[in-house]
Amino acid sequence: MAGKNAKRKSEKEDKADLSGLLRVPGGEPVDLSSFGTRSVPLGPGSKVAGLSDTTRIGEHLADLQERLFAASTAGDRRRVLLVLQGMDTSGKGGTIKHVIGFCNPSGCRVRAFKAPTPEERAHHFLWRVEKSLPHPGELGIFDRSHYEDVLVARVRELAPRDEIERRYDEINAFEKSLTDDGTTLIKCFLHISFEEQRDRLLKRLDRPDKHWKFSPSDIDDRALWPAFQEAYGIALERCSTSYAPWYVIPSDRKWYRNWAVGRLLLEHLGALDPQYPKADFDIEACRRRLLAR
Repeated sequence: MAGKNAKRKSEKEDKADLSGLLRVPGGEPVDLSSFGTRSVPLGPGSKVAGLSDTTRIGEHLADLQERLFAASTAGDRRRVLLVLQGMDTSGKGGTIKHVIGFCNPSGCRVRAFKAPTPEERAHHFLWRVEKSLPHPGELGIFDRSHYEDVLVARVRELAPRDEIERRYDEINAFEKSLTDDGTTLIKCFLHISFEEQRDRLLKRLDRPDKHWKFSPSDIDDRALWPAFQEAYGIALERCSTSYAPWYVIPSDRKWYRNWAVGRLLLEHLGALDPQYPKADFDIEACRRRLLAR
């Protein structure tokens, strides 16, 4: 009986819309303190169940991603771009490892955005982003993104305020052009608490194999936490649109973060429903030729 109840629960959750629950309406002030970082809206209620269901989701993702890649060989221009943003230690790299790891690397394009190089600074802020966009049939993943230019730039005052204000509109126009050209945008803000970040930084100090991930400047950045939360709130308010909405992912629980991002990807790829292209050759004639030899 317990097995049947679990199955019915899984089927019910499969039909539920996580996108609708986590989506930021846009155009309204966003106070990130009102969003839970440890909440579990929809989905598995425990780590064990979450890990199991993430594996199940991954199998479906792998199938859909292969179909998307295959469809591009027949002229399908659709592609997907997953944007991951969040404070240090929020799990951008971990999400890529545990969710995108299910997919075929040949159909994925991962780009991590660091501080711009002198060459990149000499161009428009979207220049380096445009060079990294997924091609038709690909699943693109951005670890940080063009939003750094309205987040870090705003907090650290790296550009005049009027220029930063213009960038929100430029980002919206840029993302509209992407969606008009067949790109499905999934923008996820990995939301962690101030306390959880401290604990994760301490764990990096405790483990020699994690020291390479740590920088003393990470401690300095924590003093800017309120300013970054405000900057993220403004970006989510200004740039969560009908064609490219933002999703706030509760990320204090790593297993739930991975499940939620995987589930969002599954919902969007499932809606695209890519199909394998039909053979443009005589299958039986090829079979006869192979058997004849």
